[in-house]
Amino acid sequence: MLSFLVWVLLLMVCWPIALLALLIYPVVWLLLLPFRLLGIGVDAVFNLLKAIVMLPARVLGQQPGR
Repeated sequence: MLSFLVWVLLLMVCWPIALLALLIYPVVWLLLLPFRLLGIGVDAVFNLLKAIVMLPARVLGQQPGR
């Protein structure tokens, strides 16, 4: 919501830059998409490693965070 309000303010102040930002936003989103997917994959690997390391404690009956 805040980004929309900033865009509306930019539209009132300088409409050519606001329209340019509106056109460039999807391109930037597409360029950043592989990095977002890579971040999801790295997070999944770290969660898997944490689950493997914590497995002996869970088998012995200890609760995580206690």
